[in-house]
Amino acid sequence: MLCWFCAESARGACRFCGRGVCAEHARFGPYVLEITRSVHRDRAEALVVEDAVQCGACHPRPQPVAMPELD
Repeated sequence: MLCWFCAESARGACRFCGRGVCAEHARFGPYVLEITRSVHRDRAEALVVEDAVQCGACHPRPQPVAMPELD
């Protein structure tokens, strides 16, 4: 796989869109793996990876998208 930005060998893939990124163009940030509801505290809790690879070109939406067709 090649880097999306410079066509050098990619060292990783963006966790959000899958674009390849080399060490120079890779960015890092949080990624939510799972959200669960705590039985004891009755609140939502998230399992988060702090340093997930991000390309910086894609823009994940900040809010969840409704998908009523899956209900």
